[in-house]
Amino acid sequence: MADLDMDPEVALGLFEEGATLVLLGVPEGMELGLDYKTWTLGPRFRGVKMIPPGLHFLHYCSINTAAGCGEISPKTGLFLNLKSREVLVAHWNQSEEDLEISQDPEEVERMRSNLKELDRYLGPYPYDTLRKWVSLTDRLRADVALMLQPLNGRVCSFSEVLPEQQMTYTSDRASQSLCHEECKSLKEGMERLPRMKQREGTELRFSNIPKQSFPPGATPAQITQCSMDRSYTLDCLIQSRYSAHPLDVLGELQFAFVCFLLGNVYEGFEHWQKLLALLCRCEDALQRQPQLFLGLIGVLFHQLPEIPQDFFIDIVSKNNFLTSTLQEFFQVASAPGVDSTLKKRAEKFKVYLTRTFRWDFEADQDDCAPVVVELPEGINFD
Repeated sequence: MADLDMDPEVALGLFEEGATLVLLGVPEGMELGLDYKTWTLGPRFRGVKMIPPGLHFLHYCSINTAAGCGEISPKTGLFLNLKSREVLVAHWNQSEEDLEISQDPEEVERMRSNLKELDRYLGPYPYDTLRKWVSLTDRLRADVALMLQPLNGRVCSFSEVLPEQQMTYTSDRASQSLCHEECKSLKEGMERLPRMKQREGTELRFSNIPKQSFPPGATPAQITQCSMDRSYTLDCLIQSRYSAHPLDVLGELQFAFVCFLLGNVYEGFEHWQKLLALLCRCEDALQRQPQLFLGLIGVLFHQLPEIPQDFFIDIVSKNNFLTSTLQEFFQVASAPGVDSTLKKRAEKFKVYLTRTFRWDFEADQDDCAPVVVELPEGINFD
């Protein structure tokens, strides 16, 4: 991790006011990232300095260099809400291959008093990527991130699972035998595998999107309307979790995206798709809450260019998810009664997507042939 090329006075101010992560015992060669930057660690690494206060995502995975295999372990991530001048100390647990945050205030104070001596071993926060990190998390409040992350505080790329039924005795295991000679097909073998469940406390705590899209006692006409306009479902989601701050639903959209993009959590990508599909089909809510949907446009403007190309092509081509979903959004955004600022912003966003990705939102979706191209610089939706 190289030092920043900046004015010495500015660097000193950032060193004094920024937060510091002291990471002890982290093995050489490990991949570690903070927000949008990832490094391969050298032997002198002891942490990161000059971190701007606020929400950050620390992510890491160990690499097994034995016999030159270079095997990379699943990625683990931690959301951290750091304060100005805060010193956070963590130790690498070799047996668990994980970081453990120190709960010893005396150790933290010792590190704080020793920061100038530690300075040569601390890499600076990557300010060249700060703007991109902020653009991906500007709607995500720290308390929302902490509410959505697993109870154990770890966002893991591969879920830790356990068998639903604990089999202690030999007879129990024998009943679940998967002997090749006894299984007549792959399907039969799969069905006889022990049923697994995610270890308690490791689950991402995303909001539940109600399966019933209409209110109790709804008439057939209301059921039909609610299946076309998902505003009732969105209202239920917001009321259940974000009644005090309805725009926090955009923070959840950003949380899911960060978990996928930086944490390699596919579940985050799936939830991002479901939440986006819901938000884009809410005609009544769009007219009642224009600020929510103005914010949605800004969130998508920064997210879409960051999706890895292979995923991007997949979600565009498979059932035309993005094009069909956004086409529905643009249709409801152009309806009579929509806030004029929102209507103009949506039209501008549609033109931008059409020019950038060559998506035709006016054509029948069956005839769309979207093409992925490089995102041009200098386009501002503020």
